[in-house]
Amino acid sequence: MELLPIFLDIKGKSCLIVGGGATAARKAGNLQRAGAAITLVSPHLCESLARQAEAGAFRHLQRPFAPADITGNTLIIAATDDPEVNRQIARLAGERQIPVNVVDDPDACTFLLPSIVDRAPVTIAVSSGKTSPVLARMLRTRLEALIPAGYGRLADLAGRYRERVKARFGEPRDRRRFWDRVLQGAVAERILAGQFAEAEAVIERELAPDALESDMGEVYLVGAGPGDPDLMTFRALRLMQQADVVVYDRLVAEPILKMTRRDARRIYVGKERNHHAMRQEEINRLLADLAKDGHRVLRLKGGDPFIFGRGGEEIDTLAAEGVPFQVIPGITAASGCAAYAGIPLTHRDYAQSVTFVTGHLKDGTINLNWPALAQPNQTVVFYMGLVGLPIIVERLIAHGVAPEMPIALIQQGTTHLQRVYSGTLSTILDVVASDPPQPPTLVIVGEVVTLREKLNWFSPPDEPVEGATTVIV
Repeated sequence: MELLPIFLDIKGKSCLIVGGGATAARKAGNLQRAGAAITLVSPHLCESLARQAEAGAFRHLQRPFAPADITGNTLIIAATDDPEVNRQIARLAGERQIPVNVVDDPDACTFLLPSIVDRAPVTIAVSSGKTSPVLARMLRTRLEALIPAGYGRLADLAGRYRERVKARFGEPRDRRRFWDRVLQGAVAERILAGQFAEAEAVIERELAPDALESDMGEVYLVGAGPGDPDLMTFRALRLMQQADVVVYDRLVAEPILKMTRRDARRIYVGKERNHHAMRQEEINRLLADLAKDGHRVLRLKGGDPFIFGRGGEEIDTLAAEGVPFQVIPGITAASGCAAYAGIPLTHRDYAQSVTFVTGHLKDGTINLNWPALAQPNQTVVFYMGLVGLPIIVERLIAHGVAPEMPIALIQQGTTHLQRVYSGTLSTILDVVASDPPQPPTLVIVGEVVTLREKLNWFSPPDEPVEGATTVIV
């Protein structure tokens, strides 16, 4: 290590900042969050500091720096726009062995302020030493995305139970095993999901004298989005790495499946038209049984599990069986595919509402509220509408939609295999007959389709190969 990282307790301690610009304001913000008693010396203050001074956030001495200002401080920051004044402050602080930070002059510093990820009471500090503050900020940004805010609440919970755990488990090894279960298991997941009362109930059961070392597992119902792995949520990625069993659908992209744990057991339960690998009732039962056997089960579904994904049916069974679960939404196909095709689903000039409906055939018909779907100034999105496209076209026209109404079919949207077929209700059947699209295909009907020529931004490769957004077919 080039520098020793230290977390310094400055609550209520006198700290000096010299300077009144934007940099001094950033430094003051960090010291304020740590509870310091700040004195700020500067003839002039930037707007944000002026507001804080007026509110009494710190003591302001409206004058240039004087050597006597050094005395009595625990920590000093020199943030003026005069390098000579900053160096003078550093020299005086060094003579009194007071830690000093000088902005934009690492060689004059006795300590560096790192880039901070604040999940209080958890604090993560990132420093590149004296080399590249920009790199440290980049790393901090990545960590911000990976570390949920709930880890602070998890640390609070652990702090409240620390003494009870020490009393319950005399051996350090047993305490480590206990905290491993808590901080990586059901308690942590409930805290991160905002289920605080449930988390405390679980930890109380873990501390009971007759508690078993393992409890029931849990089911993570995760929406995998329409295909592009970059559209996954951070929470989904975290749970994908924790699950030891993955139950997945046909429309989960292969690269997304590869993001799960390598040692996880994988169970395919995909459905195609007239061919189901497993009936829905069997899937519901499978999820409950796996969790009851103590597994962390990832139920990975294409799109969003609550939009034509039967997620409600699956968690209904889990709730009835007393199996813990949580739901992580995904970007639904309508939103993702439309965005990648350059088609806004709503627009003030064309559509003031959007309706999602299923185009899945049942007994040779599509039982929908056609008069409602034929209303003007709306966008209608049909999921699973490729096979029933002739009926969709015929029924919309029969209920008063103009034959010239724009329509688009999006094949495997957001992936390298995306293709968009566009036309009108009167022409689209000929368009798809000459070059049939491959499922999954989304159908969008509405004036917003005309915006595609101007707003289209996504260009899949001319010769798609297996890559980051290739779906399982």
